[in-house]
Amino acid sequence: MTRIDNDPKAANSAVTVRGLVKHYGETKALDGVDLDVREGTVMGVLGPNGAGKTTLVRILSTLLAPDAGRATVAGYDVVRQPRQLRRVIGLTGQYASVDEKLPGWENLYLIGRLLDLSRKEARARADELLERFSLTEAARRPAGTYSGGMRRRLDLAASMIGRPAVLYLDEPTTGLDPRTRNEVWDEVKRMVGDGVTVLLTTQYMEEAEQLASELTVVDRGKVIANGGIEELKAKVGGRTLRVRPADPLQLRPLAAFLDELGITGLASSTVDAERGAVLVPILSDEQLTAVVGAVTARGITLASITTELPSLDEVFLSLTGHRAGAPQDAEPADDRQEVAV
Repeated sequence: MTRIDNDPKAANSAVTVRGLVKHYGETKALDGVDLDVREGTVMGVLGPNGAGKTTLVRILSTLLAPDAGRATVAGYDVVRQPRQLRRVIGLTGQYASVDEKLPGWENLYLIGRLLDLSRKEARARADELLERFSLTEAARRPAGTYSGGMRRRLDLAASMIGRPAVLYLDEPTTGLDPRTRNEVWDEVKRMVGDGVTVLLTTQYMEEAEQLASELTVVDRGKVIANGGIEELKAKVGGRTLRVRPADPLQLRPLAAFLDELGITGLASSTVDAERGAVLVPILSDEQLTAVVGAVTARGITLASITTELPSLDEVFLSLTGHRAGAPQDAEPADDRQEVAV
């Protein structure tokens, strides 16, 4: 096995990427991407449609060859050691890839045999995963009769047959209902608890907050930010002051009063009528003090006053200039992919 030379970060990383580049004609899907995923953690990769997330996953799973740069996964070079690498990774794409004509059990058994498990091992592993993913009762039914959530769970089970050291989840809960999404999240957490390293691409900010210990934000093929969730929120700067008057009738007059003062110099205050609060954007403790002083001088009785860091969606908007689901220059949808052999 190989590690990227003379790189201290690579020592504790299950996935190490340096200067990864991929072109589709004139389009640069990846433009010098660097990435480190620590062993036994979840790295969330965020980005709008066409940012390069799926291209990154395809390269790291040996489905595409990079034009430049280097990457190692579980110690294997993705270009020079693809066969060894495929034995230690699992991949779940945006859509279930199981054979819908085969029963769920046969799907898992077939994959186990393709991974060189003995017949006995493949049978035992299929039974074990069907039970783990609550699919035992449907084991002998064709996968095409499964609900969307069941197919997604079967797809996850298929990616786990070979007990991968590293698992790629490329927008795994796209199109799922909230209940099924929560079930998938629970399974991912269990996998990480078993020591699996996960690279998760997603456009759901809630999903990133639920699962990821660190985040990398990609836009137009470049990494534009990375770090822990709270770290990224702090980098963006700014807080929201949530001011809740004792008298709900004071909500709109309070918001108008604060805007007239112009203390923060930022966007206008907003009224959260459902929670009975005025939301005031601030940048400093001095502004917080000024708001509290002005409200007190006005003689408005407060029930509470709290500060909040930006939401992850607000962080994403600040970093990229658009919401997570907003499309950018799309990655080509051509199915003819260059395969590393």
